Amino acid sequence: MTDQGTAMLRKLLGEERASEVRAAWSRLSPDFAHLVTNFLAGEIWSRPNLDLKTRSLITVAALAALGRPNGLRLNVEMALNNGASKSEILETLLQMAPYAGFPACWDALVIADEVFKQKP
Repeated sequence: MTDQGTAMLRKLLGEERASEVRAAWSRLSPDFAHLVTNFLAGEIWSRPNLDLKTRSLITVAALAALGRPNGLRLNVEMALNNGASKSEILETLLQMAPYAGFPACWDALVIADEVFKQKP
């Protein structure tokens, strides 16, 4: 695991949660954990031209549109950590309704609500 990728995961999730998530990925597939840490966190999330809050909201929108509940759940959590408010996350999801479909928006709102209840 690269130092840059590991540091970014810690920044996005906090030390304890980053360790939990990396351990879960490693149990599923060490190669997957390596790719997410090194490429996704180390290279994509570390790029300079967008702030982390903006990256989070874009990612939340994409995962909602694609119907990816596990990634969405984690990225709603990260968006909150990156300074996005609950209302900004909800507005991002509502923006997806006409583009990704109202059922996708509804599913995403349910997931966001679950995360909001877990993380005040």
